[in-house]
Amino acid sequence: QEQLVESGGGSVPAGDSLTLSCTPSGRHFNMYAVAWFRQTQGKEREFVGAITWSGGTTYYADSMEGRFTISRDVSHNAVYLQMNSLQSEDTGVYYCAATAGIRAGPRPTDYESWGRGAQVSVSS
Repeated sequence: QEQLVESGGGSVPAGDSLTLSCTPSGRHFNMYAVAWFRQTQGKEREFVGAITWSGGTTYYADSMEGRFTISRDVSHNAVYLQMNSLQSEDTGVYYCAATAGIRAGPRPTDYESWGRGAQVSVSS
C-alpha cells in the first residue's frame, strides 16, 4: 500500500485560505485517484473531493464545491487541496487517501491508502 503524507495544516482566522499538500512516501503516485476527506467535531469522516492522477478529472461533494479546489502537480508528485473562505465549522482533521482501483468514490472504504491527517483550525 502507498503511504501518504499530508502537510500544510495550521491555524487561521475565519475568512482566510489554506492549501494542504499530499505526497506519497514512495517515489511516485502509482494510484488511480487521490481523495481528500475530513473529520470535523462530532461528525463521521466525510468526502471532500477526489482527482484522478493520470487525467486530472475532479469530483467534489456538493457541499464542498465552490470553496474547495483539488489539483495535482505531476512534476512535483503532489496533490493539493486549496480551501478558501474558511469558517470555524471547517475545523478538523483533513486526510488524503488513494486508490489503485477504477473508481474515485465518495466512501472511505473506496480507498486503500491513507495519510495520518493534517489539523486545520479556524478561529472565528
